[in-house]
This record gives sequence, C-alpha cells and structure tokens, in this order.
Amino acid sequence: MMKSNYQNSLSFCGKTRIVLALLGIIPFLLVIYLFVYGKIDITDMISLFSALALFSILTGFSLLRSSADQLVNLAKETSLVEAGEKSEPIKIKADQELNDIASHFNSVFTKLNEANRDIKDQSIQLMIYAKDISLAHKRTKQEEALRNRLSRYVGEDLVKKVINSKNGVFLENERKEITILFADIRSFTTIAERLKAEEVVSMLNQFFDIMVNIIFKNHGILDKFVGDQLMAIFGLIPSKNNDSSNAIYAAIEMQNATEELMKKRSKENRDTFEIGIGINTGSAIVGNLGSENRMDYTAIGNSVNVAARLQQIAKGGKIIIGEQTYRQSQGNFHIEKKVKLRLKNKIEPVICYEVSR
Repeated sequence: MMKSNYQNSLSFCGKTRIVLALLGIIPFLLVIYLFVYGKIDITDMISLFSALALFSILTGFSLLRSSADQLVNLAKETSLVEAGEKSEPIKIKADQELNDIASHFNSVFTKLNEANRDIKDQSIQLMIYAKDISLAHKRTKQEEALRNRLSRYVGEDLVKKVINSKNGVFLENERKEITILFADIRSFTTIAERLKAEEVVSMLNQFFDIMVNIIFKNHGILDKFVGDQLMAIFGLIPSKNNDSSNAIYAAIEMQNATEELMKKRSKENRDTFEIGIGINTGSAIVGNLGSENRMDYTAIGNSVNVAARLQQIAKGGKIIIGEQTYRQSQGNFHIEKKVKLRLKNKIEPVICYEVSR
C-alpha cells in the first residue's frame, strides 16, 4: 500500500520518472514523429530538438530542485528540533516520501517526549522516595542511638519490652512476684570525705559500670542509683533460670568483681571498699510512679523494704537473702548459716540466709 503511494506525480519517485521521460524519451519521439510525418528538414529538426531538449532539461531541473529544496527544508526543521529550538511537530508540504518521513519523525518525537515526561515524573518520584528513605534511615539511626542510650540504664531486654509495648502504654502497672537486689558500698561516707568530688564520681562510675553490666547479664534491670547504693529487679524479663537464682548469681559476680576492682585500686594506691548485698523475693507492685513530667518504672511493697533491710545488715563482702529467695534457689548455692532477725516495723522475725561464695 505504501509502495503504491510513491508512484504518483506527488512523490519524489514519480517526479524522477517524469524527469527521465522529459530528458530521454519525449524530445526524441516528438522529433522523429514530426520528421517522418511532418516532413520537416534536418535543420528544423535540430532546432526543434534543441528547443525541446532545453525545455525538458529546465522542466526536469525545476522538478528536482523543488524536491531538493523540500529535502533541505526538512533537514533544517529536524535540526531545529535536535538543537532544542523547536518543540512542535514538523509541518511541511513536500513530496510524499518527505511527508511520510516528517510524519514518522513527529511520531517518534512525540513518543520520545512522552518517554521524557515519564522519566522526569519517575525521577521526581525517585527523589521523593530517596528523601523518604533518607529520613527513615535517619530516624532508624536516631532510634538505634536512643536504644543504645536507654540500654545503658535499663538493659537491652527491658528496652525491647518498652518498644514492643502495645496501645501506647509504656509498661502496665501490675502486682507480681519479683526478686529485689540492693547493693551498697560500706564506709562510703568516710571514703568520700577523703577524696575530691571528681575522684568520688570517677570511683562510683567505675564501680557502677561493672555492677550494671553484671545485672544486665543475669537478666535483671537497674531500678535506680541512690548515692553509693543501687537497686535492681529480677523477674520482669523472662529467662531460663528462676529469678531468685539469677539475682544470687549476679550478687556473687558483683562481690567477686568488686574484689578484683579493689585489688587493682590497691596496686594504684587508691582507696578501696567492700559492698554488702541484700536480696529478697516476694510480691510487689511494679509500674510507673511519679508525675506527668517525670516517671520512674519501679517496684514498691513490703518485699522491697525487706530487701533494703537485708542489705543494711550485710557486712562488707557478704550476701544476705530472704527465706523465699532461699526456697526458690535451694540446692543451687551453698548456704553458710540461717539467721532470724528482728526488723523494724516487722512483728514476726525475718528468716534470712548468708550465701557462701
């Protein structure tokens, strides 16, 4: 179908055939015809042939020049599009072949423009995605940094529990059985009076850093620091061992680590100390206490008070545990002696045990 369109007089191919006919066939046929039937002499024949040849040449040249001008015009139009000086489709009146070339060029040009717009739209979308990913990565890094900072205070296990809490509740208030550990530096006031404030802070930071790592290692959480004393809770984080055993394991490690630290400080001619540890197991209310501006996740109850009292009576290097702690961990540790104590605000004597390391 397309091939037949290029055979008419409006196509370059048709014009070429007309030119060939004008230049090579018509003058000769016409002269021969007149010479044979018109009975003209040779001189008139030459003159007529020359005139016809000249007319054919001029006519053919005019036709070819018209097609050449159209081709040049098409080349200029496409060059303007290539240079970006023109964005509209090419519109020319030319031979059929050149019109088809212009039409095909316009079709390709339109598709390229559409593809370019799609690419720009996708680029914008990718930039938006990249920005979102960058913000998400930044938030992730911030959350990771926050998680690391939090884990220094409460341990990685509790951080996960807080993050996974549902309905926007930090941690629900509840009554449950827990094991509480108190550890306190003996004769701290006397030591603090001899040292500079900076030395006291440095000593406590060095000591607490070791103690807190041991607590976290044994699935406990740090409740608080009170001067030279720390409080830890066991039973809020699931573990393989029971909570009482975890607390006693932590206490033994804490005493051994303190002895090693004091040996190091002694070699450096620094002040040394011992710690007393009290552990008790029992029911307590665990939850968020405080105000809207400042909340503590802590435990309160009689079992907590008893643990604090046991710590007070524990001599340096000793570990005193309550009766419930002893029952739950019986057989796992060596107990040196059983003691009945009269504690303040307690009617019945409290039975406690000293753990041997």
